[in-house]
Amino acid sequence: QVQLVESGGGLVQAGGSLRLSCAASGRIFSINAMGWYRQAPGKPRRELVATISRGGSTNYADSVKGRFTISRDNAKNTVYLQMNSLKPEDTAVYVCNAEVRTTILSNNMATYWGQGTQVTVSS
Repeated sequence: QVQLVESGGGLVQAGGSLRLSCAASGRIFSINAMGWYRQAPGKPRRELVATISRGGSTNYADSVKGRFTISRDNAKNTVYLQMNSLKPEDTAVYVCNAEVRTTILSNNMATYWGQGTQVTVSS
């Protein structure tokens, strides 16, 4: 199995910064894309925040462009989200995901999700 564990969430004032980390472990042969999603209070669905391919290509939600930066360390199977200029609207549970190949015996990929880390931005 594969586990994703997020860390780095917390309480911060508007305008502040946080850096989230998500480390994948377990039965991993390789990881393709990794990403961050969030689910805000009162919202019916989680939304994409940012994704990054194994080669480093990134994609961001319009709401976070210019403020958030996603990066990854392939050797550590870890993805990061640097969040700057935080706004109260960024308050949400942030969840990491990864597209994982678990064995050399198959090239099939499966998506795994972490448990989430709370980010609260006060005004």
